[in-house]
Amino acid sequence: MVRSWYELSDYVTLKRVGGLRLSPDGRRLVAPVSGIKPDGTSFGASLWEIDPEGRAEPRRITRSAEGESAPAFLPDGSLLFASKRPDAESEDGGGAPALWLLPADGGEARRVASRPGGIGSVAVARDAGTVVFTSDTLPGTSGAEEDELARKARKDAGVTAILHESFPVRYWDHDLGPGEPRLFSAAPPEGPAGGLGEPADLTPAPGKALLEADVTVSPDGATAVATWTTTGPAARMRTRLQALDTATGRARVLAEDPERDFGAPAFSPDGRSVAALLSYDGEPGGEPRDTTLWVLDAETGQGRDVLAGSELWPREHAWSPDSSALYFVADENGRRPVFRLDLDTSRLTRVTGDDGAYSALQPDPGGAALYALRDSWDEPPTPVRLDPAAGDGAPVRLPAPDLPLTVPGRLTEVETEADDGTRIRSWLVLPEEASAGSPAPLVLWIHGGPYMSFNGWSWRWNPWLLAARGYAVLLPDPALSTGYGQDMLRRAWGTWGPRTFADLMAAVDAAVARDDVDGSRTAAMGGSFGGYMANWIAGHTDRFKAVVTHASLWDLGAFSGTTDMPPAWTAEFGDPDTSPERYRAASPHRSADSVRTPVLVIHGDKDYRVPIGEGLRLWWDLMRREVDAKFLYFPTENHWILTPGNITVWYETVFAFLDHHVLGKEWKRPERL
Repeated sequence: MVRSWYELSDYVTLKRVGGLRLSPDGRRLVAPVSGIKPDGTSFGASLWEIDPEGRAEPRRITRSAEGESAPAFLPDGSLLFASKRPDAESEDGGGAPALWLLPADGGEARRVASRPGGIGSVAVARDAGTVVFTSDTLPGTSGAEEDELARKARKDAGVTAILHESFPVRYWDHDLGPGEPRLFSAAPPEGPAGGLGEPADLTPAPGKALLEADVTVSPDGATAVATWTTTGPAARMRTRLQALDTATGRARVLAEDPERDFGAPAFSPDGRSVAALLSYDGEPGGEPRDTTLWVLDAETGQGRDVLAGSELWPREHAWSPDSSALYFVADENGRRPVFRLDLDTSRLTRVTGDDGAYSALQPDPGGAALYALRDSWDEPPTPVRLDPAAGDGAPVRLPAPDLPLTVPGRLTEVETEADDGTRIRSWLVLPEEASAGSPAPLVLWIHGGPYMSFNGWSWRWNPWLLAARGYAVLLPDPALSTGYGQDMLRRAWGTWGPRTFADLMAAVDAAVARDDVDGSRTAAMGGSFGGYMANWIAGHTDRFKAVVTHASLWDLGAFSGTTDMPPAWTAEFGDPDTSPERYRAASPHRSADSVRTPVLVIHGDKDYRVPIGEGLRLWWDLMRREVDAKFLYFPTENHWILTPGNITVWYETVFAFLDHHVLGKEWKRPERL
């Protein structure tokens, strides 16, 4: 059934497919699906079964007020997942996430493992069923009981302080500590009512090495490979691959590089190899960051770059069932296709031939199909079945909750040349009524990152909600965008503003040259790096009637020391003490005196990537210069606005601001603000 969803009250209630997991026999496909909770004030996820053949309608298989996440199949087809739901027998729960098991033949889920600090990521050995999971554990404790007593002692004493002895101290939207993530391994459940075996602590004193760790387990369950992060001189962080014996915890370094980071390890089905992403941070004044695909021997660690000579930037990968090939997705020309790399011949084949952006690759164990999520600017993430042997094949869509959606307009592309001759391409969303006789006002929408591409659907910033209100939306890929080769990054590496600004203006010039776009009524907006560029635009041109800047960087020098990840900025711009000129040259705040355009500033207090100080300083600088500005402040939100009520007022405020300044309508303050 096609559903109308353009009103905000409908938009926030849409179900959103967030991932895929295929059972070992290839017969069941499970997806976490988020949706609004009954109280209407937050989102939660439940697990749904998707028919791999596409014949049956999707079926919800878990229900709880707390929601479920992190599905993982055991070899017998039973399904593990994490949830804060209370246990029916003991009536406790609702605090830290525990691990639950849903039998392969259905029935009630039961709790099979819990820890005082909760259970995080979960990995399962394909053949043996050994379960490896992360759990937050207080330093110096041994065993769940001791950890629980230490937590109670802190609580009873009213202690909330955290003593840090290493970097970092917070991440995105949460403080780190006092606990540390550790890895545990356990045998799979025995019998219809059994729990996991007694967990073995594989990493008794990891410090912060396992923050945001990726973990894979060998098919026989004997070895876990995890990303292991260390902090070196000048707080420079490096991530290696650590192999751990799941029975003894004996550890060895499988792979490390003093200049690069390993991520997303995955054992091959035959257990002989591990594939991983290998990333380079770049260097100030030198080569920009890069990512490639690395395959190494699971015993010796000897490896090779299997994408040597290619400028594709892999985002995720999965092994073929016979271990002879890797499937991966990479940004390319405003799309994110699926590729197949045959390891013996190095032959690279593009599996998908459409305009989609693919993710969540799940190869069928028999080799007959490849399942994935497909999205694009005119389609939300949708489960699909692909032919893994195809070249430029077409996806077969599978029924999923609240899909398909019909968009209120049309999608096209715009191409132009920047002043240096570089090709700049953009997606252009047009409202249904846009024509030569009725040209649409234009909103320039700038992506974040900046090392990404505007190639797929966004739930957070959805251009169709503007199109339904009569706006055209331009979605460009300027300098620093991925999918166009490393030269696209080199053009603005370590300088950001001027080159990217010129590309964006060239894209806007091409869009407003169309007879169905009104170049006299335009606005610019963006979030994160896109907000940085919105600020840059406000200080370097008055061609736009309004600027909306969300979670934006304003004073680059001050920001670089207060963000949660300062090393990322020193890798590109250098040491702010010895190279302050790089930060000054790239900082939008230096052009504050030139801002004449009305500005809507939006920021969340829990944003640790771009701290609230950036929004407060920007707001103050605009106020003391008497710029026509407003500040939409979210005390409980972070880099993203994630709750239904706040999402609604975010859009309502943006719509009202644009309508007032671009369309000349009377300013109307959103009712709940």
